[in-house]
Amino acid sequence: MSGAVDLSALKAKAQAASAPPSPTAANGLAVSVTVTEVDFEAEVLVRSSQVPVIVNLLSPRSPQSLQLTQSLEALAVEGDGAWVLANVDVDVNPRIAQAFGVQAVPTLVAVAAGQPLADLQGLQPEESLREWLAAIARAVEGKLTGVPNADEPAPEPEDPRFDAAEAALAEGDLAGAEAAFQEIVDAEPANKQALNGLRQVRFLARVQGMPDDIVEQADAAPDDVDLGLQAADALLYQQRTEDSFARVVELVRRTREDDRARARARLLELFELFDPADPLVVTARRKLASALY
Repeated sequence: MSGAVDLSALKAKAQAASAPPSPTAANGLAVSVTVTEVDFEAEVLVRSSQVPVIVNLLSPRSPQSLQLTQSLEALAVEGDGAWVLANVDVDVNPRIAQAFGVQAVPTLVAVAAGQPLADLQGLQPEESLREWLAAIARAVEGKLTGVPNADEPAPEPEDPRFDAAEAALAEGDLAGAEAAFQEIVDAEPANKQALNGLRQVRFLARVQGMPDDIVEQADAAPDDVDLGLQAADALLYQQRTEDSFARVVELVRRTREDDRARARARLLELFELFDPADPLVVTARRKLASALY
């Protein structure tokens, strides 16, 4: 992933505060989890070395997705940890759907040992789901490690100072997350993880409460720099990175003095949300130079 900390995953975490707790198996491990692009590796690829992971690619806008998810969650509880259901909202995490080549929702993909094993498309009756899950179980029998011993202590986080920021973000407390990241940056100004987190949370806070039609407003008033910068933020929040960069470059091209300096500063700020080697950033930097000179 090109982003230093993926925006769609931050969006998903900020919206997850009201989500009900995940059902668990008898050993205390979750049998159904919500997965984003940030934790996909841990929750799907790594976990699938223990038990099969059924990736449920869904959209809240699809009644069939919601109906299938309800059936799967009941079966996951019944399975008591024999497999894990990983629910992925493709509207928020489009790159996961792209990685699996999904064309429509709902789609199920069984993953074992980090590799896709089988897929199933569309709403399915319970009996078909049971047969499909049974076939998955037979295919992986004796090939996975199984769940870890519940008595084994959980591994320590790499840096516990980030716990406060993660906890605040999970609760939708962007101000608290920003303060936690800022505390780390104050102590370690060169801490890249904290700097990335701080930039991402500030961006996310900036787009909260933005009108749904902000892009249309900016299109109707092309000389309004404030609206143009807000529209660029909104486009980036929607994962339309190239369109976002292009809008600010055009502002730089058409404005002068203070407005131009403000637009340039905002574009550089957006660049910092990504890997400097990202092709979209490299291209936009070249276009910015052309617009300036």
